[in-house]
Amino acid sequence: MNRHNRLKAGTVSNSNGTIESDGPVRGHQPGEAVFRSILPDEIDWRPFPAFPPSVRLAVVVGEPSQRGPYVIRVRVPCGVKLMPHAHPEDRIYTVMSGVFYIGLGDKFEGGNVQAYPPGSVIVLPGNTSHFHWAKSGEYVTQVSAMGPLGLEYVDLRDDPRERGK
Repeated sequence: MNRHNRLKAGTVSNSNGTIESDGPVRGHQPGEAVFRSILPDEIDWRPFPAFPPSVRLAVVVGEPSQRGPYVIRVRVPCGVKLMPHAHPEDRIYTVMSGVFYIGLGDKFEGGNVQAYPPGSVIVLPGNTSHFHWAKSGEYVTQVSAMGPLGLEYVDLRDDPRERGK
């Protein structure tokens, strides 16, 4: 293969030459068709109805309410607890700042949380009941997943969306 030849979409190159792929050619995901960057001061933190009032969520990439990849950040102030809940989607958490305390199970048990410092990555399979606690100070996590985003509390009395009903 001539090094000046360009690969067509749907092909793979290896040391033996070009191998045609049977897979479909993928289009870009929403918000991913052109190069761009998101700087920290451009993050738009907003309340999220499923979180306690002081917690903030920012959509970084994608549309969490739609099918497809998304990246969000969650900022939780010191002392706040997110009671046991589950997400239908698999999630990958990256701790951006602070210490992220997470425990598994249907009941909040402060003595059973694991502390993760900045830079830690946590893989949480979908439908796994868990809880969070900003035990030692504010933390920020970044969550990568495939939408749509879902969040269901184990006990509906813990769901801020239910309090006004």
